[in-house]
Amino acid sequence: MASMNTEIDKAETVLDGASHGKGKLIMVSGSFYIAKGKHSKPQGEDAHFICVEKQTIAVADGVGGCSRKGIDAGIYARQLMENAVKILLNEPGDNVDLCTLLYEAYLKTRAQGSSTACIIALLDNSLRAVNVGDSGFMLIRKGEVIYQSPIQQHSFNYPYQLECDEVDRSPSYAEEFVIAVESGDVVIAGTDGLFDNLFATQIEEVARAGIQQGLDPQDVAWTIAQHAYHISR
Repeated sequence: MASMNTEIDKAETVLDGASHGKGKLIMVSGSFYIAKGKHSKPQGEDAHFICVEKQTIAVADGVGGCSRKGIDAGIYARQLMENAVKILLNEPGDNVDLCTLLYEAYLKTRAQGSSTACIIALLDNSLRAVNVGDSGFMLIRKGEVIYQSPIQQHSFNYPYQLECDEVDRSPSYAEEFVIAVESGDVVIAGTDGLFDNLFATQIEEVARAGIQQGLDPQDVAWTIAQHAYHISR
């Protein structure tokens, strides 16, 4: 893991509540990031992207255990996300196959290291996701958590992960999800630094309070991340 106790790897809040055109939903997104070891590793080991044009977001958590081999897994995670968003922007139309996207990004990522990954898109008024490892997302509707993605791990603190040229660490182990969404739903995506430090009910309470105060997604994400960070300390 990048960290269970001293890092908020990523907290990303997505509101798909605005209606656009003839009943088509859109996502309005914001993110906040707190890196572990901020003084020695300002960029941390995680990465993410928000692609408004394709209504897609993603998080990746570089596996901290690589540091024992002198490898900065954050470089792998960032390269993976950079490749994914480049491929995504070159795709025609809106109906992107997320498993194919993840696989193509994986093939183009040649840095040393390994990473978990979760990519989420809003397509045809459904939330579509592909996930490898213990990053993930939760869906909140009318103030209640109605879904949280399961984690993938071989054993405690040993998540499924992606790594260059490793057959048993490829996207073939990724899980796919399709969930119907409604106007006003809230999606919280994050890496294990978020979900290891806050229960789903705590995340929901913080998100609900922020939304009731009229905060935008960026500020809601900041509030959630700060809560998790204080708990981790």
